Amino acid sequence: MKKLLIISALLLTAATTTRAQTSADALRYSRIDIGGTARYMGLSGAFGALGADFTSTSTNPAGLGLYKSSEFIITPSVHTGSVESDLNGILTSDTRSNFYLGNIGVVLSSKGKSDPSKTGWRNVTFATGLNRLNDFNHRYEMTGTNTTNSLLDIYVRDANGTDFLEFEKDPPANPFDLSLAWWSFLLDLKYSDTANIYISPIPVGSKLQTKSIDSRGSMNEYVFSIGANYSDRLYLGMTLGIPFIRYYESSVYSESDIKNSDLKYFDRIEDLETHGNGFNFKLGVIYRATDWFRVGAAFHTPSWFNNMKDYWTATMVSEFYTPDDNGDTRYIRNSPSGSNNYMLQTPFRVQGNLAFIIGNVGLISADYEFADYATARFGASDNIYNGENRAIKNSYAGTHHIRVGTEWRYKIFSLRAGGKYFTSPYQNDINDGSRFGFSGGVGIKEGWFFMDLAYAYNKMQDDYYFYHTSTISANPVANSTRNHNVLLTLGAKL
Repeated sequence: MKKLLIISALLLTAATTTRAQTSADALRYSRIDIGGTARYMGLSGAFGALGADFTSTSTNPAGLGLYKSSEFIITPSVHTGSVESDLNGILTSDTRSNFYLGNIGVVLSSKGKSDPSKTGWRNVTFATGLNRLNDFNHRYEMTGTNTTNSLLDIYVRDANGTDFLEFEKDPPANPFDLSLAWWSFLLDLKYSDTANIYISPIPVGSKLQTKSIDSRGSMNEYVFSIGANYSDRLYLGMTLGIPFIRYYESSVYSESDIKNSDLKYFDRIEDLETHGNGFNFKLGVIYRATDWFRVGAAFHTPSWFNNMKDYWTATMVSEFYTPDDNGDTRYIRNSPSGSNNYMLQTPFRVQGNLAFIIGNVGLISADYEFADYATARFGASDNIYNGENRAIKNSYAGTHHIRVGTEWRYKIFSLRAGGKYFTSPYQNDINDGSRFGFSGGVGIKEGWFFMDLAYAYNKMQDDYYFYHTSTISANPVANSTRNHNVLLTLGAKL
């Protein structure tokens, strides 16, 4: 029973009432997988103790202290996300591609005035620009046969006991679901008296259920960073990050091919738009114990988004075989426009980094990161999110992120490879959500110019529910999400 209740809290689709923030929204904006320079991506992000890469501003800013000169970089990139879905043995798939900017930035390094033969500050480095934190561009196409229940069964359960006049008043009760269903004839009174017991036109039996989701947008971060080098042994850094979110989702849920019913089909169409800006701080340190070994650590504060805004609408469409008295068979009802302002706090993060430098020919590096998604929180000045925050605490867990990478150089050429694994963010095996990936890349550096090319792949398995309560549930859709990224970094020493 506990597992059923937790799954219900995780649903991306709200069955009743107006749309509110869910634990799934908190997870979406808390999980980041930085897409930085092609060199960083070529090593699968195992760069915490290496430094001298612009992506360090969003990972371990102490890496700025390893710069010896100034530079400008830009990383145009292409992302292709494919999703394969399995619902009750029916397989579907869809793909979405988009162009994006992995990062763009400038690094300004200033040499210190200390005597190189003595201990002291060797140089101070400033950096500012933009890093990609997450990509939301995917298409889902999920379909399967259900012989036991319908989304309308939840509507019937929640409408029971409510006077139908509540759905017809202005503004109506439940304007984003039950009122829409009432006006599209997907809810009707079972009795003519005042018992307020409802029925739907879908009997128990076979029906085809389909949901398509088209999500777009990204999460990026403006960075303002400083790093310093003390005696070519100790490197310190700090970043002020300004993350911003742009998320758009359009979805269509349908039930059709309904046995023993006059209802031909119905659709529920939803559109969601989310915007938000926040801030965070990152502190980092790298210590060069020997010429061949470095160790690093970093701490990221939570990101505080104090101006999150959601806008949404919903539409119900139904079509029947038998026309009504006016000859109509198709009905459409639109909701009002909904909006909400709220706050979001994402988890803090801690990192540990190692790097082994093999002369001038190669390196091997490894990063470990911990993030506890159960600590994410919603808040608002006029709304208490106790239920949502309790669902987050009871649904999510601390995760472990491991990245390893290697680079080998020959004259002006470099060859790179890496791999990564992120454990599941869910408690009690209620879902998978773990990620793994690998990457590779090449680079050329000649004089003041350098160019890097990388390919990165990652895969995630998780379940999606069309609807789920403790008593009424559709079977889960097993989704396999694969992301392919190709990145090209162009850089110039200044």
